[in-house]
Amino acid sequence: MKKLLCLILSIAAALPLAACASGGAASSAAAPAADSANADVKKYAVILKTKNTDLWSKMYTGIEAEGKAKGWQVDLYTAKSDDDTEGQLAILESCLTKDYAGIAIAPCSAVNMITGVKEANGKGITIVNIDEEFDPKQMESQGATCSAYIATDNKAVGKKGAEFLCSQIDPNSQVGVIEGKSGNVSSEDRAGGAKEAFKAKGMKIVGDQCADWDMQKALDTAATWIQQYPDIKAIYCCNDTMAMGAMQAIINANKVGKIKICGTDGDTDAIKSVSENKLTATIAQDSAAIGSISLDKLVDAVENPSKYKASCEPEKTPINSVLITAENAAQYLK
Repeated sequence: MKKLLCLILSIAAALPLAACASGGAASSAAAPAADSANADVKKYAVILKTKNTDLWSKMYTGIEAEGKAKGWQVDLYTAKSDDDTEGQLAILESCLTKDYAGIAIAPCSAVNMITGVKEANGKGITIVNIDEEFDPKQMESQGATCSAYIATDNKAVGKKGAEFLCSQIDPNSQVGVIEGKSGNVSSEDRAGGAKEAFKAKGMKIVGDQCADWDMQKALDTAATWIQQYPDIKAIYCCNDTMAMGAMQAIINANKVGKIKICGTDGDTDAIKSVSENKLTATIAQDSAAIGSISLDKLVDAVENPSKYKASCEPEKTPINSVLITAENAAQYLK
């Protein structure tokens, strides 16, 4: 009896370790049925950049909830960080050995997953692109394709943020733009939209700097601009982490309210700052919707491939963004 009890306890203790062994922070959105009933059930995988920010955590949750609601077998994976390009590719390469019918990918960069996408194409695995767009030229040169692309219209996001800032400051004011990583398509699109809007309103762009999505680098950038351009009136930031860094520089300079800051993503900390009249605004992406719609598209592309034209630059499904200001921040903190 003691031997039997010890055996049961040993098996129970091993189960959590087995769950962790899949790597890449994987979890299943729906419990698999018994093997005999599960033989013909299609499996899906979703690979995200990270879960370390509100945006990506909400997207993860949106995918998980959609998979459970629809009864689909979905495994979710995340890289260690949003710049873990090699680790993310390793996750994809591992997924290619696990009999997934389709894989949705939010790549860490525009190019880091393309070799894996090409390999997936060769295995007949459907690929859907989320958020950061696969570089179309690199996709074409490597002969890789995907069936759908789901993302926020990032150029419109940047334009919306800058236009709101313009409405809060005097004409011909000095402004700045803090970008994410150099070469990142999402960052470049947001910054491009913001700069177009600033120029259209006659603002003077005195600073345009990449801060690698990093709070401290954004703080340092904003602090430098405040010293170099004491009359600067507004800064658009391509994510909320950098906006919070820029906001701290303004607090340190005792210029709260005198310099307007708009962030991007709608992170909880940023919305709270907006509600406290520190940050001027944030442009919220509906990341849960991006996640759920991406999963819907992936499953539909697998089940109805004739509806989708796989290509190096597939048709985009745009997701709307929301301007959050002091007037409506409270409703997004509930």
